[in-house]
Amino acid sequence: MNDKTQRLLDIDRQRVFHASTHLKQYAHGELPGRVITGGHGIRIMDSKGIELIDGFAGLYCVNIGYGRTEMADAIYEQAKQLAYYHTYVGHTNEALVTLSDRIIRMAPEGMSKVYYGMSGSDANETQLKLVWYYNNVRGLPDKKKIISRERGYHGSSIASGSLTGLPLFHAHFDLPLERIKHTIAPYYYRREDSSLSEQAFSQYCAEQLEAMILAEGPDTVAAMIAEPVLGTGGIVPPPQGYWSAIRKVLDKYDVLLIADEVVCGFGRLGTAFGSILYDMKPDLITIAKGLTSAYQPLSGVIVGERVWNVLEDGTDDWGPFGHGYTYSGHPLGAAAANCNLDIIEREGLVQNAAEVGGYLQQRMAKTFSDHPIVGDTRGIGMLHALEFSSDKERRTHFDPNLKVGPQIAAACLEQGLIARAMPHGDILGFAPPLIAKRSDIDLVVDKAHQAINNVMDKLVTSHQWQPK
Repeated sequence: MNDKTQRLLDIDRQRVFHASTHLKQYAHGELPGRVITGGHGIRIMDSKGIELIDGFAGLYCVNIGYGRTEMADAIYEQAKQLAYYHTYVGHTNEALVTLSDRIIRMAPEGMSKVYYGMSGSDANETQLKLVWYYNNVRGLPDKKKIISRERGYHGSSIASGSLTGLPLFHAHFDLPLERIKHTIAPYYYRREDSSLSEQAFSQYCAEQLEAMILAEGPDTVAAMIAEPVLGTGGIVPPPQGYWSAIRKVLDKYDVLLIADEVVCGFGRLGTAFGSILYDMKPDLITIAKGLTSAYQPLSGVIVGERVWNVLEDGTDDWGPFGHGYTYSGHPLGAAAANCNLDIIEREGLVQNAAEVGGYLQQRMAKTFSDHPIVGDTRGIGMLHALEFSSDKERRTHFDPNLKVGPQIAAACLEQGLIARAMPHGDILGFAPPLIAKRSDIDLVVDKAHQAINNVMDKLVTSHQWQPK
């Protein structure tokens, strides 16, 4: 390690509070650090000169890949013209107007307006305020509960962290909030009744949702929030028939649907939005990540006509809508988003995600379906997960103390590949940039295969696991 890198890491350990990190181990030098210095295409580089294939696109977000100089140029040109002005009381800017029109044209039918923030977490905070305001305008002050799903991920702030259905984001933070409930995840691989078909399991999930609504009282349940495909909860595509069954229940009890498209939106599933792919018919949509490919922080709430019309009525009675952020509709974020969408359209990245994503699914299935420690291989588009099992037939978990998922993620790094050990399970996630080619997918799969074999051999030689 060179002197500059060591100096930077020493200061970093003293001064930076890192997300999702064991605080003491990192601060005291027991966990490694890495200074990222650059990136190009699907690869990043660090200060030691190590190059890594980013098989997770940052955090599912660098869809157009790294090092796109036209993005830097677009941000620079906007900064020279107008670096910032707020969007309160009717102020706007050209980049924002252009972007908003584009988003509505791309979105599912029935969408009307876009409200902007900086992250998926703050966008989902906005969603809750909109839903609560919406029912207050309608004269339904008790209709405020939000149903999320176990294993769903919707952020890590107070309300969005409550929406998240992963214990890691609740434990020791006094979450979730009381108004937020969690129903069963559409996690077909981990279904309790192995005899159920996908359609039957989807119907079971819908029945569980309806039972929760009835138990809570339909007059108290305002909305359901859900990702088209579960992301951080394990990269779990919905089983066949799931969304049509869920939509029927929501319609029956006048419950809004918030589609959290932070991961799925702008091409990752091979369509503009996951809501379109699954015909979810959402009332509200959350966007972020792929909106700018993370070149600038920007998020949004797409508001459907049904909700918007009620919001308008509310301001007639109560005056200006009392919600806003200093950086809402930031010109630099809007300029980055427009340039990002230009690239996605010009290079056909949505179609590429469908075609190369299909190849990703085929290669993963062919390579790992019969692997001794891979219990499930699943995904859609440019999303894939491998779930590890100590007994494939029984779908049994490895001993959590073995940390098989993290071991394999670390072994991937040794092979020059970034893949993500997903929380709450021995699951390895992949979400390559949408620019990936078939040859890139071959590298990702081959490196993952070597890493998994290395960990399996280690488990066998240490007598921690034996093949059945």
